[in-house]
Amino acid sequence: MHLFHRFRRAFRVFTGQEAGQTTAEYALVILGCAVVAGGLALWAKGGAIKNLFDDIIGKIL
Repeated sequence: MHLFHRFRRAFRVFTGQEAGQTTAEYALVILGCAVVAGGLALWAKGGAIKNLFDDIIGKIL
């Protein structure tokens, strides 16, 4: 890697210019988790958990 690129990368890290990128990444992860949780809530609300439990118990008995 060229000396200029190393200096530029070190300068960005030193000045904290990548801090906004980290915040955006955390926001995207939290948004993704919220979408998954919402999907699971809708799935559970539809009676899927009760049906799954009944199927398991029915196979055991």
